[in-house]
Amino acid sequence: MLSAAQLESYITEGLACDYIKVLGDDGTHFEAVIVSPAFEGKRMIQQHQLVYAALGDRMRAEIHALSMKTFTPEAWAAASK
Repeated sequence: MLSAAQLESYITEGLACDYIKVLGDDGTHFEAVIVSPAFEGKRMIQQHQLVYAALGDRMRAEIHALSMKTFTPEAWAAASK
């Protein structure tokens, strides 16, 4: 069974993140907040596609559902105020 910490590790192995927090306790359903400079200039769907690309086949095999909120560092700074 996959842990939230393992999922965080998988994402950060394939995507540079300024901040990441993954929650989930059933091993297949997760929620994530991801802040990455790679998201600059990209629409939300493109940002999510970058995360899916970092996860590769794990998205089909190990993870049933991943709900995510993605931010550029600038948007994260504004949202954190």
